[in-house]
Formats: sequence, structure tokens, C-alpha cells
Amino acid sequence: MDAAEGWHDFDVAMVGATSALAGLVIVAASVNIGYIVKVPSLTSRLGSGIAGLVLALTASAVGLFPGISSLAYGVTVAVAAVLALVFPVEATRRVYQNPDHTHRARPVKAGVGFVAPLAYLVGAVLLIAGAPSGYVLFAAGSILAIIAALIISWVVLVEVLR
Repeated sequence: MDAAEGWHDFDVAMVGATSALAGLVIVAASVNIGYIVKVPSLTSRLGSGIAGLVLALTASAVGLFPGISSLAYGVTVAVAAVLALVFPVEATRRVYQNPDHTHRARPVKAGVGFVAPLAYLVGAVLLIAGAPSGYVLFAAGSILAIIAALIISWVVLVEVLR
């Protein structure tokens, strides 16, 4: 049995979980979108959380491709992770541009969006190098993407209502 086949059920579960959560986050944000877009750091942080979920969805869906090689899977996820990193980079820029003196915990606000893409990127490098432990980092990336998206979404919605 190929190493990827052992992750089939996990990938199926993550495709369902991350797609449902991404939809819920977007719906929850849309209720207050008028307020969210007025604060660029909130908009970009929310985008970072959604990008992490889309990365998890993409990685899990690609993992379900019949017969995909570890190399092809690793390269695909590496490209997706680099693209997803654009969002937390922009969120970091926006968080540090916010002049509000009550704006606390900047490193945490900026950093939470990096966790899942970096886990995927390291996992992809491992897979490309032939180490099956990359799959474990993909699983960790999925879980971290869900946690990060929930934290980011909650904080953004709470900050909007303050």
C-alpha cells in the first residue's frame, strides 16, 4: 500500500470539514462585512484565515487524486502553500501599519495565519525529498488551519462588535 492511501479517510474528512468551515466563516463575516472592510487589518486577517482553510481543502482534495505520486503531491502542496502565504504576509503588513495605540498582541495577530501554510510547506519539502513524514505535517496543517481560522474569525467578529 502506498503511503498516501493510508491518509484517504483523513483527506475525505478534511475536505468536508474545511469546505464547510470556510463557508460558515464567509457567511459569518458577510453579516458584518461593512464594518470589517473599514479596518484593513481585520479584512486581511480574515483573508489569512480563509486562505488557510482553502489550503487545507486543496491539499486534502489533491491527496485524493487516484495514483498521485508523493513527488507530484508535494510539489502541488508546496505551490499552494506559497500562494497561501501571501495572505498572512499582507495581514502582517496591515497589523503593523495600524496606528491605534490600543492595538495589542501584534505578533500573535500577525503570526497565527502563518502556522498552517508553514506546516504544509515543510511537509511538502519532506514529501519532495522522499520522506513519508510529510503526510503527518499535512495532517497537522489541516488541523492548524481549522484552529487558526476559528481563532481569527472569532477575534475579527469580536473586534468588529466592540
